[in-house]
Amino acid sequence: MKARGRLIAFFLIIIVLIGIMAPTSLPIAKDIRLGLDLQGGFEVLYEVKPLEGGEQKITPAVLADTSEALASRIDVLGVSEPVIQIEGDNRIRVQLAGVEDQASARELLSTEANLTFRNAEDEVMLDGSDLKQGGAAGTFDQNGAPVVTLELNDPGKFAEITSEISQLPPPSNVLVIWLDFEEGVDSYAEELTKPDPKFVSAPRVSQRINSQSVEISGAFTVEETQNLAGILNAGALPVSLEEIYSTSVGAQFGAEALDQTILAATIGIGLVLLFMLVYYRLPGLIAAITLAVFVYLILLTFEWIGGVLTLPGIASIVLGVGMAVDANIITYERIREELRIGRSVKDSFKAGAASSFSAILDANVTTLIAAVVLFIFGTSSVKGFATLLIISILVSFLTAIWGSRLLLGLLVGSGILDGKVGLFGLRKSLVHKPEENLEILDLSTRFDRYDFAKHRNKFFIASIALIVAGMVVIGVFRLNLGIDFSSGTRVEITADSAVTKEQIETFLNENGYPTEDVVISGDNSNIGVTRYVEEFSQEEINTLKAAAMEEFNHEPNISTVSPTVGQELAKNAVYALAIASIGIILYVAVRFEWRMGVASIVALLHDAFFIVAVFSLLRLEVDITFIAAVLTIVGYSINDTIVTFDRIRENLKRMKKIDSVEQLELIVNKSLRQTLGRSVNTVLTVVLVVIALLVWGAPSITNFSLALLIGLVAGTYSSIFIAAQLWLVLKKRELNKKGPIDIEKLEEKNKWGSDEPVV
Repeated sequence: MKARGRLIAFFLIIIVLIGIMAPTSLPIAKDIRLGLDLQGGFEVLYEVKPLEGGEQKITPAVLADTSEALASRIDVLGVSEPVIQIEGDNRIRVQLAGVEDQASARELLSTEANLTFRNAEDEVMLDGSDLKQGGAAGTFDQNGAPVVTLELNDPGKFAEITSEISQLPPPSNVLVIWLDFEEGVDSYAEELTKPDPKFVSAPRVSQRINSQSVEISGAFTVEETQNLAGILNAGALPVSLEEIYSTSVGAQFGAEALDQTILAATIGIGLVLLFMLVYYRLPGLIAAITLAVFVYLILLTFEWIGGVLTLPGIASIVLGVGMAVDANIITYERIREELRIGRSVKDSFKAGAASSFSAILDANVTTLIAAVVLFIFGTSSVKGFATLLIISILVSFLTAIWGSRLLLGLLVGSGILDGKVGLFGLRKSLVHKPEENLEILDLSTRFDRYDFAKHRNKFFIASIALIVAGMVVIGVFRLNLGIDFSSGTRVEITADSAVTKEQIETFLNENGYPTEDVVISGDNSNIGVTRYVEEFSQEEINTLKAAAMEEFNHEPNISTVSPTVGQELAKNAVYALAIASIGIILYVAVRFEWRMGVASIVALLHDAFFIVAVFSLLRLEVDITFIAAVLTIVGYSINDTIVTFDRIRENLKRMKKIDSVEQLELIVNKSLRQTLGRSVNTVLTVVLVVIALLVWGAPSITNFSLALLIGLVAGTYSSIFIAAQLWLVLKKRELNKKGPIDIEKLEEKNKWGSDEPVV
């Protein structure tokens, strides 16, 4: 009866999960806000400065007032859920996704809205303080032309001014309406000669006007009158805004990127689930169920916190799937080991689940450290990537530790799996009889012929040679720094069909943007990318967008970064890597010992260096998402290393006393052989996902995915051939210096926080 109850509980849980997820998954996914790279739009980072000649300080209150003024202007645009964030002491970041007319929106945001009424000599007659708050409105005149009406605070003052001007002879009898007039720069007389004058309008005044309202007319469209009224009602900005970073994405490009990346994610996750089912059988099915729950919970949590999903964010979810699979693989491999020494299914499940917990915990915490550092130092989409990575780590820990073990535990506890090792993907020929009294250390593996410890010097020499070669490559080729770090402007032009380098260069040259540095990319060679060392002005960006739209039928993606922002990003990237390394080494030192911490960081830096060297050799662009990829690999590499060290620590306990180098080498070899299968399987599952992102994902995350792939290969190599071997060298020196190590006494002493050996 008890066994039957467990089976019923198992199927009830599955039914409940399906009942919850099936009807709610699609609505949750639709409610998640999409970032600029998935639906188009633009992002601007403003540096807030005092108005010219102004003496006000940029205080938190001033930043808050400016943000409110920007929010009021955005309301005029009708943008749903804009993102306005105050950053640091003097910056405001604005993200507007889904905006069709990006040029008008940017102009609307940056306009200071200092409205003045001036005479023909540019002398101020009225200013914004003479207007009634909220009294501006877009309407139509008696001829049906769009106009803006303003309510005045003092009609008498306006009557006196119009009386004075009406007595002047033509053409001096004008009341010129200016928006953001610049003293010493702007002039009515000069602007009057231009086909598109800067002033709003210059109505002639022929008589005294005693009225509560004023009408501003001109060659306006309805939308322009609404925008102008919105600016005036929002009030003049209390500060000057200087663009120091901007990026824009066309709506069609965003939609295509979303479709491509979702397809890549689906294929990648599908391949992972297929592998788990084929290799681990029933536990693989349990993993597939919990992975579905994992993705559901991530999307649900992200929707709850109001997160903005970006392309790197989708990559983060897919990467999280790999990490969740890793936790399952660690557990399943330990269960299979217990089964092989002849234990029952129930005992094997209990022992395997218990022994794998510390490895999963330590691996997740070290990866979490890297993700938190990335969140602190990241900006914009990188911060979103870090947020999803943190959520992924926490949720994967929940689903793998609690979810998978609950479901598998119910089946194991029911007794229907007793003696059926084949359901765990294990051949009966590999299972020993209980009376043999074998321990896990006695088990053979497919890697027994490899003596890793014996050839450690060869591995060290090979890595040193590769590092030297990498240094030469970096010294010769340098890093191909993107504008995120080098500053300037990046232009990405998309066409309906394949384009050539010469075609894009000719177009840019003819439109006044000469370049000889165009790179063709995209699955169909329909994207041309080039960079300029100069920062394009808002006017230059608008002009280039209009020309590209006419020529290629697509609005180009244009990003600009000031030198200040580029330097800060580079500095923050170094800080992030350093702080993540320090945090990891401290954690590893506390949980294991300092020698393992040092070995882990050496392996980590080894992996990061190889990613940088390969990018330098292949002349791939290094941008802010590249840093996200490096820090992700930092976490993932340490994950792999921690699993190996966890097994070394466990095998040390079994040895009880170490009195020779040969014993140390035996422990390292045994530990690597035992964990190598897990390492291969884990890397294989993640590589499947990353390759799917590379082949089918959006071009904008190609470099990101490639950095992950390089890092995964380097990370697996360093965990096996560098970290464990370096620990062996350090431990060998300790043994030679202090003599035999009593592991039991060491463990007892370590409970009080010391890792010094007891000799």
